[in-house]
Amino acid sequence: MLCYPVTLTPDTNETQLVAFVDFPDVHSVGDTADGALCEAVDGLRTAVEMYMDDRRSVPLPSAPAVGQQTVALPAMETAKVLLWNEMLAQKLRKADLARLLDVYQPQVDRLFDLRHSSKVDQIEQAALVMGRRLNVELV
Repeated sequence: MLCYPVTLTPDTNETQLVAFVDFPDVHSVGDTADGALCEAVDGLRTAVEMYMDDRRSVPLPSAPAVGQQTVALPAMETAKVLLWNEMLAQKLRKADLARLLDVYQPQVDRLFDLRHSSKVDQIEQAALVMGRRLNVELV
């Protein structure tokens, strides 16, 4: 999973403010540190969606400092981000990927929709047509 380092700072109204190292414009807040970190997942998801909407590569997480908190994208969303970045690296468009997969464009749109429950085999097939392989491991 992609685990992004964050900083937690007490805010002036007795809440906790979360700031992302790799997404300087993204912040989240919660009543407690745990609550703020839970809210931060949605903030991270929104940031990733903005990058995709702008057709930009999603920054990969920088290495956290020792003891620094991180916020992780869930596994399926991580696979979608990595697939997205690969598509852009190969200078492909969604229409190109649809042709390679022999599917309609809305099916490719859903591959990159973080809130859509895609199937792993669909992500795997998309990676394969781009000459890549999805690797899943249990750690």
